Amino acid sequence: MGKKVGRRIKSDSPMNAVVPFIMPNRTGAANTFETSVNISKCEELLRQKKADGYRGIGMIHIFMAAYVRVVSELPGINRFIQGQRVYARNNIEICMAIKKELKLNAPETVIKITPSPTDTIDDIYHLLNEAVVENKAEGDQNSMDTVARILTHLPRVLLKFVVWALKTMDYFGLLPRFLTSLSPFHGSLFITNMGSLGMPPICHHLYDFGNLPVFVAMGAKRTEQYITEEGETLKRRMIDFSVVCDERICDGHYYATAFKKFKRLLENPEKLLVPPETVTEDIK
Repeated sequence: MGKKVGRRIKSDSPMNAVVPFIMPNRTGAANTFETSVNISKCEELLRQKKADGYRGIGMIHIFMAAYVRVVSELPGINRFIQGQRVYARNNIEICMAIKKELKLNAPETVIKITPSPTDTIDDIYHLLNEAVVENKAEGDQNSMDTVARILTHLPRVLLKFVVWALKTMDYFGLLPRFLTSLSPFHGSLFITNMGSLGMPPICHHLYDFGNLPVFVAMGAKRTEQYITEEGETLKRRMIDFSVVCDERICDGHYYATAFKKFKRLLENPEKLLVPPETVTEDIK
C-alpha cells in the first residue's frame, strides 16, 4: 500500500528515521493543541455564497479548503508512517464522520473525499456534496459499513485473527487499495464538526491502525468582545478548534508554520476562491 499511496522519504534526517522505532504507536506520538480563529470574513463569504445558490455551504468547507491549500504549499503535513518508515503521500484524502439523520440513535458513517492540491472552496463544496449524496443513495450503510458488518458476523476468535492479519498487512503495505480507499483510518486528515452539535472541539486520539497523521475538531461558533488599540469595545465572531497530530512525520517548526498558515487562510478565506499559483512537491 505504501508504494501505491506514497513514496518512502529517504533524504530526511537520521533522527527522524529513528523516531518511529522509538515511538512505534501513533497514539504515543500524538501532540495536541487548541486554538481559536476570527471567522468574521468567513461568515461574510458564506453569506455571499449562499446568496449565489451554494446551499448548505458552511465552515467545514472552508476548513477543508484551507487544509488542502496548506498541503499544496507545505506537503510535509501530508506524510504518513507505515511499517515505522516515513512516506510522502501521493494524494490528499480527507475523512469526515456524518450522521445518516440528526437523531440520537441514527447510524454514523464516514465519508472520504480526494481533493486536488489546486482545489478551491467551490471545488471542495462540490466534492463534499457529491460524497454526501452518494452516501445517502447507498442507504443504511456505505461500502465500508458493509465490510464492517460482515466482520461482526465472524466468531470472536476468528474476528480477532482477521484484525491481527489486517494490521500485519497494513504494517507491510500489503492491504489492497480498495480497502484503504474506503477505510476511515487511512488518509491525510480526519475532520469533525462538533459545532454542528453545539459542542466545543474534542481532542480526538489518532488511530494506531491505518496512517492518519492529523485529526482536526471544530467547535461551535461564538461571539466575543475585544478592545481595540484605541480603547473601543467591539464584537467579533470566533470558532475554537483542536488539532491532534503525529509528531513523527515532520518537526515542530514545520507543524507550527503549517498551522499558522492554516489560521491565516481561515482569517482571509478569499484567498481560497482561486487556485494556488504553484504546488510544492515533498522532499525525496
